[in-house]
Amino acid sequence: MATAAIFSSLRRRRSPSLEAFLAPVDLTQVALLQTLAAVSSELISFFSDKPFFFQRRNFRSLIRKMEIFLVMLEYLRESGSRSMPSLPSTAILCFKELYLLLYRSKILLDYCAQSSKLWLLLQNHSISGHFHDLNQEISTLLDVFPINDVGLSDDVREQVELLQKHARKAKLYVDKSDENLRLRFFSFLNEFDNGRIPNHVDLRLFFVERLGIRDAKSCRSEIEFLEEQIVNHEGDIEPTACVLNGFVAITRYCRFLLFGFEEDEVQLPSRKQKKPRKGLITREIADTFITIPKDFCCPISLDLMRDPVIISTGQTYDRSSIVRWLEEGHCTCPKTGQMLIHTRLVPNRALRNLIMQWCTAHSVPYDPPEAADAPAESFAEALPIKAATEANRATTTLLVQHLANGSQGAQAIAAREIRLLAKTGKKNRAFIAEAGAIPHLCKLLSSSNPVAQENSVTAMLNLSIYDKNKSLIMDEDGCLRSIVEVLRLGLTTEARENAAATLFSLSAVHDYKKRIADQGGAIEALAGLLRVGTPRGKKDAVTALFNLSTHSDNYARMIEVGAVTALVGALGNEGVAEEAAGALALIVRQPIGAEAVGKEEMVVAGLITMMRCGTARGKENAVAALLELCRSGGAAATERVLKAPALAGLLQTLLFTGTKRARRKAASLARVFQRCENASLHFGGLGVGYAFAGNSTPPNRDPRFADDVSMPMSISVQVL
Repeated sequence: MATAAIFSSLRRRRSPSLEAFLAPVDLTQVALLQTLAAVSSELISFFSDKPFFFQRRNFRSLIRKMEIFLVMLEYLRESGSRSMPSLPSTAILCFKELYLLLYRSKILLDYCAQSSKLWLLLQNHSISGHFHDLNQEISTLLDVFPINDVGLSDDVREQVELLQKHARKAKLYVDKSDENLRLRFFSFLNEFDNGRIPNHVDLRLFFVERLGIRDAKSCRSEIEFLEEQIVNHEGDIEPTACVLNGFVAITRYCRFLLFGFEEDEVQLPSRKQKKPRKGLITREIADTFITIPKDFCCPISLDLMRDPVIISTGQTYDRSSIVRWLEEGHCTCPKTGQMLIHTRLVPNRALRNLIMQWCTAHSVPYDPPEAADAPAESFAEALPIKAATEANRATTTLLVQHLANGSQGAQAIAAREIRLLAKTGKKNRAFIAEAGAIPHLCKLLSSSNPVAQENSVTAMLNLSIYDKNKSLIMDEDGCLRSIVEVLRLGLTTEARENAAATLFSLSAVHDYKKRIADQGGAIEALAGLLRVGTPRGKKDAVTALFNLSTHSDNYARMIEVGAVTALVGALGNEGVAEEAAGALALIVRQPIGAEAVGKEEMVVAGLITMMRCGTARGKENAVAALLELCRSGGAAATERVLKAPALAGLLQTLLFTGTKRARRKAASLARVFQRCENASLHFGGLGVGYAFAGNSTPPNRDPRFADDVSMPMSISVQVL
């Protein structure tokens, strides 16, 4: 049982005070008896009124045992007030053990009272085992309790002895009706796994008649509780997370099949902060240790890698992060953007050993996966089971029907559920599109209902991550125009931001970059969001603009509508400066772009600041932009760059400490200056005597992209 999770749940509901169990037990005889009696009484009164749906017999048995203990404690407390002789030391020790036993009973009872019905059903054997363990502890305690030495009355003693006798004979009890229900739930999973949809009548009998789940709200609560367990337990769970996902999918299907679409559910989703997930190193530990070496951190999650693996491009990621990336339908390397030749994951044992050595040296807990050295020919074991896929497919059919023919409220709910289904797994994204959801979502983009609009554009974003869906979205009549309209005039901030993210996702296909840029208002709206959006909105806008700037035909449009000015302004924003500099480095390669960028008064100062304070990638983008500005911007632009204060020292630093690409760009810029009149006054012959890579174009590469200006960006689309 996950005690930490139970503690968390205890804080959310009124129950016997947890502090009562954590109070010191080194009390006088009278105070100890009073404390135990008070706690027992509080537990009995609080839980006796709780309607336990499962584990009724085990629950009643435990409460009865507490009631007998309370009778004994009350008698001894009253006797003690009449100057009864002190209790023997053995009895005192037993009462202190009873104190802890009551605490464990409270934890279990609270767990049962606050868990969902489906979760209790799935945990039926485990919870029955916990009740049995408590009974065994009670039996052991009574076996050593000195009944003859504590002065009990005949009737109280008779009750305690009877309890002792029953506790010795008690066996593990698993309710047969509960177990039959659990097996029935698994039978639905098997039916979906075999490609069959369970009978509507059977599902209603199970969920409504047998479990008492009678409306959409309670069904949704069941789903949320199961999903919480998957997240909180991080794989340490039975049934496994994959099987639980199957049960979640079945319950979601029944939620719409049995209860329909309640319009009073419609509301704007609140931006709740995600619950912190337990990681390899807790925040408290991480804050006290030295910085983790960058090479030991996964480029996707930025956390210390537990199971580093190598993909086909030669890059290393933590297995869980890259598997999730692949599950979401991506076919490229997150770091380099290259297409993956295959999806095999090869363990990076050398790096794992280095990480283990570092963790040992710095006393950092490290728990390598048990099967870390096992062959990794595929990541199929991490994918959802077939039952989950088939249940989600059946749910999608219902949702698309309501998207097409439902009321406005039902359409908003259907869009929200499609958004959630499309959040994970390329299979989900594929069959949602196959079911015909995209045309109906497109119509909802122009809805006057803010909830429907926000959910539809976010669903479109999540669907677009699957590469095959990009063409379906772009080819849908009026869909691109509607996405741009949401970006410009969306009814909520999140809708506008997610529209920008959708354009970024779609612009990953080169042929779509020009079509997006030519759509009236698209680039203007992205530039506006970059100027005045939220931090997340600016990030969405700048990544979309970066993608569009990789197509040279878009430069004129970007200049015309002020996107270049917005990118220059973004150089001063730490969250988006790196991408802004990357986009500018591409735009200035063309004379028209260099001229426009050169007219921006703050561009050189902004790029110089980034060379001084930016990230490693930001520094290389900045020096690349300055180099291209000199090459394409003419003498005036070169003069401006040449006179920039502190540039010589920054170049000198980059030549020795920058990334490989940054060093190459810095060397090229130094040679440009050497050819300028009076360059030695500013640089003192910088670059002379250094053997830097030349500027020749590598074979088989477009000469427009010499010197590796195309800058692979580590940008991914976030599912929402």
